Amino acid sequence: MNRGSVGTVYAVLFAGQTAAATALFWIVFPWFHQVITHIGEKHELRLSQHVAIIACAALLHGFYWTRLRWVPVVAPCQNVVLAHLCSFCSRVSFFFGGALFSTLFFRHLPELDALPSFGRLVLGVIEILTVLFALFCYSQDLDRLAKAFEEPPNPIGQ
Repeated sequence: MNRGSVGTVYAVLFAGQTAAATALFWIVFPWFHQVITHIGEKHELRLSQHVAIIACAALLHGFYWTRLRWVPVVAPCQNVVLAHLCSFCSRVSFFFGGALFSTLFFRHLPELDALPSFGRLVLGVIEILTVLFALFCYSQDLDRLAKAFEEPPNPIGQ
C-alpha cells in the first residue's frame, strides 16, 4: 500500500475508535452522574445500556487491535502543537475511566447495603475492566499519534 492509502485506512480506524469512545462517554456519563450525586444508592443500568457499553468497548478494541496489527500510525504532517493536543487528549480520555474506577471501587461499592450475586459481580467487574482497558488502548493510540506528529515523516518501506 502507498502512504496515501495507509493514511486513509489509519484515519478510518482512528475515527472509528474516536466515535466508539465518544458513544461510550455519552452512554455512561448520565449513569456516572447519578452514581456521583447519589453515593451509596443502587444504580441499575438497563440491559440495552449494558449491551451498548459492551458494543462500544468491543468496537474500540476491534479498531485498536486491527490498527495496531496491520496499519502503521500515519500523521498527515509534522506539527508540535498537534502533537501536544493529541498527547493532552490522550490523558483526558483516560480521566473519565479513572474517575469511574475510583468512584465504583473506592467510594460507591463499600456503601451498598448488599453486594450483588457472585455471577453478577464477576460480570460487572469484567465489563468495567473491558471498558477501562478499551479506554487505555485508545489513549495509547493518541500517544502514538502525538509521537508521529512530532517525528519527521518517514516514507513507507524505508
